[in-house]
Amino acid sequence: MSENDINIFITDRKGTIHDVIAPTDMSINLMELIKIHEIENEASIGVCGGMAMCASCQCYIESEHDLIPKSDDEEAMLSEAFYLEKNSRLSCQIPISTNLDNLRIKIAPES
Repeated sequence: MSENDINIFITDRKGTIHDVIAPTDMSINLMELIKIHEIENEASIGVCGGMAMCASCQCYIESEHDLIPKSDDEEAMLSEAFYLEKNSRLSCQIPISTNLDNLRIKIAPES
């Protein structure tokens, strides 16, 4: 683990918690991190390629981290998503940064 790495805890759709090391210096987002670590079937996460157009990467934020605000596109997509909760976000819209150390998320059920 380098000084640019943080830990993120990701609960998959089966309930398994993955303690993942995430680089903060590679300009990736949470959805890409999930795909890199093959936490879910690749065909079921990030179907739109991270453009906030499908909600396949919806997750629930389970820790008290200060995230960037939702964009209008993210709000619109979440308004049409299944299994929506008050803590729902699109993981493709959350860039990995140092302030996310020890973030806890749960991947939403597949639509």
